[in-house]
Amino acid sequence: MSDAALLGDQFVEEQKRFWRNPTSAVFTALFPVMFLVIFAALNSNNRIKELHDIRFAQYYVPSIVAFTIFSACFVNLAIATTFRREMGLLKRVRSTPLPPAIFIGGVILSALFVGAFLSVLVTLVGVVFYGVHFYAARLLALVVTFAISSASCCALGLGITTFLPNADAAPAVVNFIYFPIVFISGTFYPIDSGSALAKIANVFPVRHVILAVFAGFDPVRSGAGFEWNHLVVIAVWGLAGLFVAVRRFRWEPSK
Repeated sequence: MSDAALLGDQFVEEQKRFWRNPTSAVFTALFPVMFLVIFAALNSNNRIKELHDIRFAQYYVPSIVAFTIFSACFVNLAIATTFRREMGLLKRVRSTPLPPAIFIGGVILSALFVGAFLSVLVTLVGVVFYGVHFYAARLLALVVTFAISSASCCALGLGITTFLPNADAAPAVVNFIYFPIVFISGTFYPIDSGSALAKIANVFPVRHVILAVFAGFDPVRSGAGFEWNHLVVIAVWGLAGLFVAVRRFRWEPSK
């Protein structure tokens, strides 16, 4: 069997594993849609003066798309991989004929697919139920933004597993790091770009992903929607995560 066929089979197995796990499916898949429905309903008639009086949903949908990317490709990947390592499942994979690179490739492809599927779902809900304007001319920019952001999140997700001591600590540590950054990055409401909070958030990749995705939905701006300055920062974070993962990733559980 070719490597491509093995990778395809591993991707299918990862998808079955994900959707058959109620916990991962609910928290990863339903959380973004639930946040969108609740916050969009609460602010359905509100406008954001700081963003040229645009409708709340026009900002909220792209920010939830960014939230979705991190949930699928960073949080879920980091927690699931740590759990597998501590249960000895990764060690067993190393004893099978399946090449480790194919296994990791299937895991990453599955995370990317879930992130893409949920990003499309959130966008469709926003367009159909909340009147969000989607600009087809900026589709290429959104695809490039998704590709760079999700790949970087996967690298960071695998990198952070190397610092997680055990499966019990994984959800607490990952969410302890992730959720404060999500809140200060303007996921649930835009923050003043000149504020101290924004300057702190600019250090981390979440705010850059939000702003890069929002460029594809911003009704005020013109052009193709590429935000290269934000994409460069996201890519640098991804390369840092990849470097850590390559140097420190381990297949054996903690002793």
